[in-house]
Amino acid sequence: MKITLLEPYFTGSHASWAREYAGCSRHQVEILSLPGRHWKWRMHGGAVTLARKFIDSSFHPDLLLATDMLDLTTFLTLTRGKSAQCKTSLYFHENQLTYPWSPDDRDQALKRDAHYAFINFASALAADAVLFNSSYHFHSFVDELPRFLKSFPDKNELGTVEMIRQKCRVLHLGMDLRRFDPYRPAKIERGDGKPPLILWNHRWEYDKNPEEFFAVLERSAAAGLDFQVAILGESFSDAPAIFREVRERMGNRVVRFGFVKSFADYAEWLWLADILPVTSRHDFFGASVVQAIYCNCYPLLPKRLAYPEHIPNEHHSRFFYEDTADLGVKLEGLLRNCGEASRQPLTGFVDRYDWQRMAPEYDDFFERLVSDGTNC
Repeated sequence: MKITLLEPYFTGSHASWAREYAGCSRHQVEILSLPGRHWKWRMHGGAVTLARKFIDSSFHPDLLLATDMLDLTTFLTLTRGKSAQCKTSLYFHENQLTYPWSPDDRDQALKRDAHYAFINFASALAADAVLFNSSYHFHSFVDELPRFLKSFPDKNELGTVEMIRQKCRVLHLGMDLRRFDPYRPAKIERGDGKPPLILWNHRWEYDKNPEEFFAVLERSAAAGLDFQVAILGESFSDAPAIFREVRERMGNRVVRFGFVKSFADYAEWLWLADILPVTSRHDFFGASVVQAIYCNCYPLLPKRLAYPEHIPNEHHSRFFYEDTADLGVKLEGLLRNCGEASRQPLTGFVDRYDWQRMAPEYDDFFERLVSDGTNC
C-alpha cells in the first residue's frame, strides 16, 4: 500500500514522528513537507504549496495521512483530480481549539484566533478517519466542539460533532524509544555521595509552567535539601525570564543549562537523572515525559492532561500529585531518600509506544481504512 504523509510543519516531534513512521512502516510512505516555521501561515498557505508538490509527484497513494497543521479541505479541493480516489486520515498532534494561546499573541486579543480552530474542525469533517495521539486529546477536542460552534451567530451545525466523533480513534504517538538503549548505564549507583539530579527536558515555554517547577525546587533548597538540576529542552527568543533568573539564584546546583544538540548527550542525561517533576498546564501527549520515564527517571506528574494514560492505574498514588503543596511534599520525600527513585523499573510503563509495537498498529489500521473504510 502507498501512503502520502502531509506535514506542513516539519520540525521537532512532528518531523521525528513522520520520518520514523516512514522508516518503520511496511507500507511505502512518501513525505511531503514544509519547514517548521511561521505556523499560522503554514495553516493558511501550506495546503496550497503541498497541493502543488502532490500534483507534481509521480507517487500515486492509496491513502493521504495529513497532520492537524494542514487545511485538508483546501488541499483536497486543489488536488481532486489526483486525490479523489484516496482515503484520507487526519492525525492530531495538537489542535487549535483547546491549545492554550500565548497571552502575548495579538490574534487572541483581537478575536482573530477562531479561524485556526475552524481549519481543524473543517479538516476533521472532511477526513475519512480522525486520529488523536491520546485519549485525553480526543475527548478535549470533541467535547469542546459544541461550545465552539455555538459561538457563531447561526447555522451552528451541531450535528457535525457526532459525525466527527464516529470516525475518531486514539492512535498513540509512535516513538523511537529503543534509540535510548545503547546509552543506558550498566549500573547506576546512588550511594556514591552525589546529590539527586532533578530533570527539566521540555520546551522553555509558558504552557510548561516553569514558574511552578522552579518555585517547588527553590522551596526544597530553602529546606536544606541537597540536589542538582539539569535544565534541558529547546529554548526560543521569547523564553520566560524565569529560566535566566533561576540559573543565577541556584548557582552550582545547575549542572546543565540549555538545549542539548547531541542525541547521545541528551540520552545520557535522561538515564542519569533521578526525578522528573512535571508542572505543565498543557500536554496532549507529553513526548519528553515519556522519554524520561523510559529512561527510569522517576516522574512526579499532575493528575490531569494525558499523563494518567502513561502509568498503570495501580501506580497512580506513587507518581501523581494533587496540587503544588502535594508536589512539594512528594519531591522532598524523594530527595531525602533518593534510593526510592533509583530502584523503580519504569521502562515497561511506556515501551508500548515504541515503533516496534506502534508501526504494525498504524499499518493495520490504514490497511483496513483503505480496504473497507473501517474507521474504528
